[in-house]
Amino acid sequence: MKIKKSDTVRVVAGNAKGAEGKVLKVIPEANRIIVEKINLIKRHTRQTSQSDKGGIVEKEAPIDASNVILVCPKCGKPAKTSHVRLSDGRKVRRCKKCNETLSDES
Repeated sequence: MKIKKSDTVRVVAGNAKGAEGKVLKVIPEANRIIVEKINLIKRHTRQTSQSDKGGIVEKEAPIDASNVILVCPKCGKPAKTSHVRLSDGRKVRRCKKCNETLSDES
């Protein structure tokens, strides 16, 4: 997948079209990602202990990775990425708009 944890992405399809958020989790087997404050669902939870409250909890649900595009941290625009190999042998992502190398830290 070209999207990694802690990347900033913009939703391009669905109910949250145009919204931006940080990637919290990547599920490559299903080609899905969980984005902060996007695709919120409500779950009814039971109280499991005295300190843990029950009730209706809002949490993020996974969305398909094809419905988002990576936002370049350097130029601030949504951009496609390419993979390039550096002289020291590392394979990194590069923004196709501004040709800046994106950090691959998770």
